[in-house]
Amino acid sequence: MLKKHCLLIVVIAMLTLIAGCKDATDPPEDSAFELLTEYMSANNMDLSDMTSTWIITAANLYADTTYYIMDIRSQGDYDTLGHIDGAVHSSLATIVTDASPSGTRPIIVACYTGQSAAHAVVALRLSGYDDAMSLKFGMSSWNAIFDKWTSSTGNIADGHANWSTGATATLSTFGDPEITSSSTDGATILAAQVDAMLAGGFKGVLAIDVLTTPANYFINNYWLASDVTTYGHIDGAYRIKEDLTLAAGGFGNLDPNETIVTYCWTGQTSSVVTAYLTVLGYDASSLKFGVNAMIYDDLTSGKWSAPEDYPYITTPTS
Repeated sequence: MLKKHCLLIVVIAMLTLIAGCKDATDPPEDSAFELLTEYMSANNMDLSDMTSTWIITAANLYADTTYYIMDIRSQGDYDTLGHIDGAVHSSLATIVTDASPSGTRPIIVACYTGQSAAHAVVALRLSGYDDAMSLKFGMSSWNAIFDKWTSSTGNIADGHANWSTGATATLSTFGDPEITSSSTDGATILAAQVDAMLAGGFKGVLAIDVLTTPANYFINNYWLASDVTTYGHIDGAYRIKEDLTLAAGGFGNLDPNETIVTYCWTGQTSSVVTAYLTVLGYDASSLKFGVNAMIYDDLTSGKWSAPEDYPYITTPTS
């Protein structure tokens, strides 16, 4: 009886050892980042899908009443300062859960300047609202009473030692960011990453901070090469734009161990990029107000202009 018992123990131990060993030739399990990006690629959720027809001007919004407008400014400003007639109040944190009453109507997100709304648009598009758009320049463009843009333009880069007219930095190749997830389902990982991005709020950094200490950041100039030639760039900045898609593999040129700051003309497109990078697991921030905050007088395009004079309403107090 003892011999049979000992034999049984040996057999169980051997089976456990065999089951626990993997063939050295077996392919490694996909990481959460790989599962996420494979799912996003297969479901038309590349960065290029986020930046396709994602913004609407105040003039076009005023001319079309078919949109479902979601205002994510503070409740106080929405109520007392005013809002677009028909707009519902929401917040960046709750934008996805608040979007369900929109039905089949395309969603327009309005914030103060168009920058926080860009984060919201990425969250909505990655959550099935693939025609969501942002109000260009935010409520600042709707009426002068809401204007937070004019005072935010500036020329701090003119003559600054860290504004360069030379070539942008040479690209290198890096590994993927790490995403912690117990799930092996891309859709589940995506939903959790979108929730985390929204919970973290708008990720923005002041132009003066980046311009003063550019070495503290991995800076990406999200411009065409011709624009860099025309205007220059922040010293040490890389230029990753055309290849910054899952399809082209340009995310491999971003260092996942640094804070990635993207800048564009107005801080609106860079906010889209930043939200998307955050979902992918990068530590990312958008340079607020873009180059409008640094070389405003030199710009001949991509420039903030005076707001419109469209009507608005206030919420009556009881």
